[in-house]
Amino acid sequence: MSSTAPPPDSATFCADLVRSHDFPRYVATLFVPAAERRALLALYAFNAEIVRVRDQVSQPLPGEIRLQWWTDMLSGHVHGSAEGNPVAAELLRAIRDYDLPVEPLSLLADEHQFDLYNDPMPTMAALEGYLAATSSALFALAARIMAPPSEAAEHLARHAGLAQGIVQVVANLPRDAAHRQLFLPQQVLASHNCNMDDVFAGKETPSLRAVLDQLAGEARQHLTTASSLLPQVPPSVRPAFLLLSQTRADLKRLSKPGRNPFAPQPASRLRTLWTLWRASRSREFTK
Repeated sequence: MSSTAPPPDSATFCADLVRSHDFPRYVATLFVPAAERRALLALYAFNAEIVRVRDQVSQPLPGEIRLQWWTDMLSGHVHGSAEGNPVAAELLRAIRDYDLPVEPLSLLADEHQFDLYNDPMPTMAALEGYLAATSSALFALAARIMAPPSEAAEHLARHAGLAQGIVQVVANLPRDAAHRQLFLPQQVLASHNCNMDDVFAGKETPSLRAVLDQLAGEARQHLTTASSLLPQVPPSVRPAFLLLSQTRADLKRLSKPGRNPFAPQPASRLRTLWTLWRASRSREFTK
């Protein structure tokens, strides 16, 4: 949001930002051509900036102002030059070079306003809508960078994003519960008689286990559908979906019997590198 001159290499700035704040997506870009990689890093750096807003503010209003800056920038209305922000400069370059639609980028920023408040996620449909506008949108935009748009890629992106997003909701439970923020849908909690205060207190109960099992089942279904759709898109676009392999590994790790859902268990960077490297060489993503 600075109006000062950008650093000498805004592409490097974006790469460093993604590597620091979204390591799996950073690794996934290592297996695409250099031109597309630069655009993907711009997209993922934008997402990292948006997601980080909730950690950079203590009250919703400053967060809304930061998110509004991005939507204003995307619509061409900013105070000062957007080129002064290295992420904005790279994102505008990617939009221009790959004819990316601005609307889903603006919607992604708008949707993350939900993160600034402690309102519970009401229903499974609401969670899917949130993830479709965030996780699925990122997959769809990445696919457009890799190849011309297609209905098949859009369909694949929706299921890939829902799978990845639901797994992230489960993985982020320790952090979200500590902040008294809940992305587990109230509807699902109620259907299993799971008390929200117990979740905030970090109590592992059979009811919570049933909620998490249901979400894992939903993610597994979307993963299965996404895997079945991969062969319907050209090999050139499949690297945009390499994160499916990491999502599959994360879901397996988070579904282990006896796992404490309130104990953070992030995948190691070495394991992430190994998972995505193997996927990049597999028939699933290359043939």
